[in-house]
Amino acid sequence: MRIDLSFKRLATLLFALFIQVALAQEVKINGHIFDKAGLPIPGANVVLKGTKVVTQTGFDGEFTINAKEGQTLIISYVGMKTLEIEASKSMKITLQDASNELEAVVVVGYGTQSKKNLTDNIARVTAKDIQQVPVANVQNALVGKLAGVQITQTNGKIDGGINIRVRGAASISAGTQPLYVLDGIPLITDDESSNGAPTNPLLTLSTNEIESIDVLKDASSAAIYGARGANGVVIITTKKGKEGKGTFSINLSQGVSEPTHKRKWLNSKQYVELLQEAGRNAQDLESVEEELEFLSQGTDWRNGAVNTDWQDIAFQTGYTTDADFSLSGGDQKTRYFISGAYNNTVGIIDSNDLERLTSRVNLSHKVFDNFTVGMNLSFSRSLINRVQDDNSFSSPLQSVAQSPISPARLEDGSANPNTEYSNYLLAKDNTFWKTIVRRLTGKVFAEYKFLPSLKFNSDFSYDLLSQTEDYWQGKNAPFMATDGAVFASSVNTENYISSNYFTFDKTFAEKHSFNAVIGMEYNNYHRRYQDVNSIYFPNDDFNTIDGGAEVNEGHGSETDYVFVSQFGRLNYAFDNKYLFKASIRRDGSSRFGKNNRFGYFPALSAGWIISNESFLKDNSVLTYLKVKGSWGKLGNAEIGNFASRQLYRPNPYNLKSGLTFDQAGNDNLTWEKSTQIDFGFEAGFLDRITIEVDYYQKDTDGLLFEAPLPISSGAASVNKNIGQIRSNGFEFTLNTKNFDNEKFKWNTSFNLTTNQSKIRSLPNNNADVIAVGSYTINRVGEYISSFFLVEYAGVNSENGDALFFKNTLNPDGTLNKDLTSDYSQARRVIVGNPFPTLMSGMTNTIIYKGFDFTFTFQGEWGASIYNTAGIYQSTAADYYDNQTADQLNRWQNPGDITDVPQARFQKQNGTQESTRYLDKSDFVRLRNLTLGYTLPKQAIKDTGMSSLRLYFTAVNLLTFTNYKGFDPEARRDDGGIGEDFYSAPPARTMALGVNINF
Repeated sequence: MRIDLSFKRLATLLFALFIQVALAQEVKINGHIFDKAGLPIPGANVVLKGTKVVTQTGFDGEFTINAKEGQTLIISYVGMKTLEIEASKSMKITLQDASNELEAVVVVGYGTQSKKNLTDNIARVTAKDIQQVPVANVQNALVGKLAGVQITQTNGKIDGGINIRVRGAASISAGTQPLYVLDGIPLITDDESSNGAPTNPLLTLSTNEIESIDVLKDASSAAIYGARGANGVVIITTKKGKEGKGTFSINLSQGVSEPTHKRKWLNSKQYVELLQEAGRNAQDLESVEEELEFLSQGTDWRNGAVNTDWQDIAFQTGYTTDADFSLSGGDQKTRYFISGAYNNTVGIIDSNDLERLTSRVNLSHKVFDNFTVGMNLSFSRSLINRVQDDNSFSSPLQSVAQSPISPARLEDGSANPNTEYSNYLLAKDNTFWKTIVRRLTGKVFAEYKFLPSLKFNSDFSYDLLSQTEDYWQGKNAPFMATDGAVFASSVNTENYISSNYFTFDKTFAEKHSFNAVIGMEYNNYHRRYQDVNSIYFPNDDFNTIDGGAEVNEGHGSETDYVFVSQFGRLNYAFDNKYLFKASIRRDGSSRFGKNNRFGYFPALSAGWIISNESFLKDNSVLTYLKVKGSWGKLGNAEIGNFASRQLYRPNPYNLKSGLTFDQAGNDNLTWEKSTQIDFGFEAGFLDRITIEVDYYQKDTDGLLFEAPLPISSGAASVNKNIGQIRSNGFEFTLNTKNFDNEKFKWNTSFNLTTNQSKIRSLPNNNADVIAVGSYTINRVGEYISSFFLVEYAGVNSENGDALFFKNTLNPDGTLNKDLTSDYSQARRVIVGNPFPTLMSGMTNTIIYKGFDFTFTFQGEWGASIYNTAGIYQSTAADYYDNQTADQLNRWQNPGDITDVPQARFQKQNGTQESTRYLDKSDFVRLRNLTLGYTLPKQAIKDTGMSSLRLYFTAVNLLTFTNYKGFDPEARRDDGGIGEDFYSAPPARTMALGVNINF
């Protein structure tokens, strides 16, 4: 067929014109992206909607992308609100902060997810929420900021242990603390203390290296961690370098500390008067005055010649010094973050201080466009000068029991050895307990993208916790009979983790979004412990093991465990409305019995974003509404390494080796199982108010208990999975933007949590479980570890006798409320709960021009504390211990109305263990307060600094409570639940600091 040549020329011309017009419509769109402060944002993603065309901003926030004017660009950056905007020439775009907003990205196990599409329950704080809080540990900076999470330091010692309860208790006898994961590394959290009081293994972390902390609270979020997720999971993410111009930051602060509260004690005159009265009432005045002569050490005790304030000696003014720096930046290939921090904290307890050094290097390098490798490495060293546990006479605060008529020191300055109890100043002068904790964490990782939607991650991680303890006692130390002694211990704990997983993330037809993770993990834990004791030293200048004449004792142990796991997770969203998630993990561990070596931990959750439906999509009042629910099974593997094994222990005799049967084995022993549900909704109003309400329920089955065995078996008991508990309650979170304009911003975050943790079944046909010497009971239908005490009824106004309720059972099952002065006739009853049933926190952040002001209130209600020391310090002089000032209100004459019985020396008038020493610990506390001022840029423009901020910050500034003890958060550190025993209050700290950025 012949085609006319002129027609061919015309067609060619038209085609060329069409191409030219098409090309003319697609141009290069240029623009800059800034944050709300006007600073450029490097590394922001710019996507042409509906296409694979994507670019990133450079150092100055500048980008170029091929697009047509009028097409939609999607701008996103971590921590900022995602923005959709029409393309135009010379664009200037400002992104808004997404903090506490639905667009924020939260960290989940082995990935991240937008909060908007989250069906789990995850609480989150970021670096700005915890920075510059003058506390020695990371956990204390979180108090009051997370719904459903109770954080309590055991007492006011710097090294004091930390207890975290996520949505109440999930166990009675197994571990109750959450799993900590640092950059994908399950951290070692073993308490390696040898002096009876726990230490906090996470003292090794510094807040300056942390980007965010996400707490996985429900089963749907935590099930990806399987057998270790029942108590919640705390995911700590450290800072990383960002593409763009390098930044250098310095923070310096100096603060002072004092106790939140001091108790009132008797002075010398009051003490003598009360003891003489008690002696007369007991017809024993002569022996009382003989002891007063001894205690006064030859001074005129009758006229108050000595008036020692032992409490004032035990406490001291504390100091905190913080200095840290960070260096970060990167380009399109390499990103880096380098930081270092120094902390020196002198505690409020005499002889208690901490010095810590931390450093971190995080690097990532893009080898190819689809292949990235990196490394996270950190090291810390903490030196802690410790004091003995609360139940030791050498502990400073036990000195409040000493008589005020006793001199603390003799005329030559040496400690007075002739006090009623051992003078702790002898321990201060002649002993030390030094603990050094070193921690090394590292991770090397690689990420390979097979496709834009499919990647493979391989991580190898290592965590080393190394601790040494040295306890020296000189020849003049309390209770010393061997001319000195030295105890030295060393423990090295290692954790190797290998994680390999695939991630698929793709949206089909702009409506079907899939995110799937599948992988495996291997975890190998190893611990080696040694200690040795040496005695008989030539003099106190020798205080190491080799200085003693005899190494008289030594111990050693070695243990390990292994976890092998496979896991998978699928997230699906349809049209950004209907959300679904399923996950499962298979855990196998050497800890479990050989018949139950592996366990499966599934979880399901779903959500519906109702506000994306057509009938609500354009609603200007109800801007967001989502309902969600989840179900899942979790495990608690903190049952010890050998709970399932039949064990023998060495038992040498007369220099001959031998073995003794130690523990019966149970091949069926397994993890404690926790089934959890969560239902709730999230709502947003006017783009200024967000509300989140949830109901949760945790049912734990297969509690670890020792079940009795017949005597013929050769063992008294065997570990079994018996018993059930339930924790449930509501969580409420409210975030508001009260004012939001360029000059004045005011945001409020409020959270409220209720919790009830009760026992549903127990071993031995639901028999009560009461530990020997304990003041608590575990009983079906009651709170876990309920207080179980005789009920104090006050004082007989006619004769000053202490009275108690009998509380014996009547024939109809009611309690007999008759009164008796005979303690043996009174029956113990459940009288309180050691754990709060209501918790709350409220944080306000106000920014006005260059000023920023943030404060957090925290409150707890429903708990009680039993003062175990009450039977010594509040007895109206039953013995020679100094007394609390309220004992001056004792009964003295018929008709006196008081709750303090008549003073009767050594007659036990109301001094027995009862609710007389049980007190409600409800409180509200101004937990944190920070006031800062950032200098105008013009004032520092010639200094090379990009910003300069001065600030004042405080912790535990105010406390509102009716609790009579030192502090409603102070607990004894040598054991017991909900008990106070000469336990130090937290520190009130105020500090001044400066932030400098270059």
